[in-house]
Amino acid sequence: MPKINGNEIRPGNVLEHENGLWAAVKVDHVKPGKGGAFAQVELKNLRDGRKLNERFRSADKVERVRLDQKDQQFLYEADDMLNFMDSETFEQIALPADILGDRRPFLQDGMVVQIEYYGEEALNVTLPQKVTCKVVETEPVVKGQTAANSFKPAVLDNGLRVMIPPFVGQDEDIVVNTETFEYSERA
Repeated sequence: MPKINGNEIRPGNVLEHENGLWAAVKVDHVKPGKGGAFAQVELKNLRDGRKLNERFRSADKVERVRLDQKDQQFLYEADDMLNFMDSETFEQIALPADILGDRRPFLQDGMVVQIEYYGEEALNVTLPQKVTCKVVETEPVVKGQTAANSFKPAVLDNGLRVMIPPFVGQDEDIVVNTETFEYSERA
């Protein structure tokens, strides 16, 4: 595996640090008035979800890890385990439902997701950035309400609450961003 300097760390990089696999979540390059520059990196453990703030100087060497990414189709959920199938080899894998965290409601039957592997170990599941959902409950449209940034609350078919524009009504399909949990567009 390639070693990189501490100032080459970018958000999204996976590093081997303190005998664990860590993803760089946030990187700030700091140049104090006194002393050398360093990168302040917020790391998240890929196995147990712990967070860690670490300073890396440009002279520090860290091990960068490459993860294999495979597209897999979601089949079903049973006993708090999510079952996925590789669309090429038809092999099935079961992962704990909490691997998705708060993005779990966006997972739909038959959805193709990207699973990242380190060797044979599945570490992360990435959902598509945009998902289509149906509005099941919202306030009715008020005529003449034309304020530029007026949004109204809505409940989606997966149980999540999002803010939507006033022109979107009940039983309409909308596209929601799975990273920001925000309305994106009409479907």
